[in-house]
Amino acid sequence: MINPFTSVRMRMLVPLLAVTGIAFYLVSVLMQDLMGSILLRNMTNDQMETLNSLAVTLGEKWNLVSADEFYKHVIEAARRNGGRLLVADRDGKIVVDSYDYRTGERVQEAEAYAVLNGVSVQEYGFYRTDRDGTDVWSGVYVSALLDTNGQKNGALLLMTSIQPLMDALSLLRTRMLIIFAAAILVVAVAIGMITRLLTRPIRDLSEGIRSMGEGDFTKKVRVRGKDEMAQLAAAFNQMEDQVRSLDETRSQFVSNASHELKTPLTTMKILLESILYGGEMDRETREEFLTDIDKEIDRLSSVVKDLLTLSHIDSRKLKMKREMLYLADVVQESIERLKPISGKRNQTVTFDVEDECEMVGDEGKLEEVSYNLIGNAVKYTPEGGEIRIHLARSGRNAVLTVKDNGVGIPAEDIPHIFDRFYRVDKARTRTGEEGGTGLGLSIVRQIVRLHAGTVTVDSEVGSGTVFTVTLPLLNASEGGSH
Repeated sequence: MINPFTSVRMRMLVPLLAVTGIAFYLVSVLMQDLMGSILLRNMTNDQMETLNSLAVTLGEKWNLVSADEFYKHVIEAARRNGGRLLVADRDGKIVVDSYDYRTGERVQEAEAYAVLNGVSVQEYGFYRTDRDGTDVWSGVYVSALLDTNGQKNGALLLMTSIQPLMDALSLLRTRMLIIFAAAILVVAVAIGMITRLLTRPIRDLSEGIRSMGEGDFTKKVRVRGKDEMAQLAAAFNQMEDQVRSLDETRSQFVSNASHELKTPLTTMKILLESILYGGEMDRETREEFLTDIDKEIDRLSSVVKDLLTLSHIDSRKLKMKREMLYLADVVQESIERLKPISGKRNQTVTFDVEDECEMVGDEGKLEEVSYNLIGNAVKYTPEGGEIRIHLARSGRNAVLTVKDNGVGIPAEDIPHIFDRFYRVDKARTRTGEEGGTGLGLSIVRQIVRLHAGTVTVDSEVGSGTVFTVTLPLLNASEGGSH
């Protein structure tokens, strides 16, 4: 199976190598052409200057020395310049050939004819020959007028090989191709290393995502540097922690919910089996068992109701019926509903209202908030205890506090008090009646949040607990938009 990041590196590497190779090749060709042109031009200029000097020297000797002496001067000049020297008279007949075998023939080179015919006093050209079946550049021919005191005597033709120069350029081309291949190799290695460094964070992130998709939340992505990829890796690690926490919470929630549902079902099964298979049973015992079954059904219904409420909140399907209301009336209704229990325990419940707090909200949901908070205070406050409820306006907020003088909450449990199914029974032993689902405070926090408010708790073991709910107040015109 092909690694996708290897494929990405190849897709990045091939175009870069192609562009680099083409650019290097074009530069090398241009450099070779430019260097060859410069060298040939310099060589031609040097040959023309040399030939002009020879034309003056040999022109002076044309009528002053014998033919043999003139021949010797031509041969010596050809040797010094490393080429072939032809001397033609004004009729185009070759009188001296430093190579000897064309002496007496008519000159055929166009450069010599141009000088003899007065087209120019100096001409040059390049010639090609066939060498080993290959057409190659062989030499440069330079021609100059041979005169004596302004009298045209003939023409000089210097034929110099340029093959060494062409061989040097060919060697240069070969070496540049070798350098080109080495450069491509170096660029390929460099690009491979760079792209590997660039794609490593993406590869690590991809592996982390794949591991998380397989349920492994322990694999962290390494954070390198402070760039955008590092920020993305840090964000992924944070998201992974949140997902792991959410997964653990979900697992714990399922376990707790199963336990809360199983307990009343198990109790009812035992009671029913006792009634059905326990033989003769007096009426008082049967009624007691049936009463206990009724309580377990109520408890089971309460658990299911709370679970459905939380499920609707989590899925954002909880319908909020927003209307104008007085929060004082909502709290007073909860107090009235709990009076039979608090009265039975001889508890003193006081409600201090500084402001009725007109606001927009869901009356039923807000009553559930106040009922849960006050109900908790009643349950966890001993007989003869005191519960104080206070409602006031603070700026644009309504502040509701529920304070009891019960057993309090240990400091280590306060951060978890709003978690689902979390109980502090080890420190807050309920006085009297058992019950509750462990979901009440979690529902309170969710409903308060839906109303854009906050709920906090302050408690000390042995001194009691204070719950504080803060809700935004809206006037009638503001509430009408909801």
